[in-house]
Amino acid sequence: MSALLEPLPSANDSGVPTTRRSRGPISLVPPPMQIHPVPAATSPFPPRPDLTGREIEVLLCWIRHDSKTEVAKALFLSLGTVNTHLTRIRAKYTSVGRPAPTKAALVARALQDGLVDISEL
Repeated sequence: MSALLEPLPSANDSGVPTTRRSRGPISLVPPPMQIHPVPAATSPFPPRPDLTGREIEVLLCWIRHDSKTEVAKALFLSLGTVNTHLTRIRAKYTSVGRPAPTKAALVARALQDGLVDISEL
């Protein structure tokens, strides 16, 4: 009951208002805000695989040539190395949810990702 009879908050010697109970200074700074993580915005663009420079080179060369043998000759690689690069490229596209099981599908992915322009085909 004695709290009801106390006078309203008053200023202490320094002129800072105090509270009834503690007679300590009243905080003029608001309490910190709760920070809630905001989910990342989804991109309107499909995810791109992380192709190496050599994988991009092999992919573009294969798009421009009729066979893997021609790609191997043009890039001074063995046919097995060309096949390995193409297998890894396909696996990377599959891992980001954009499978490309055929040459036509890989051409489409290269166009979508800006690796090649339609005028270059």
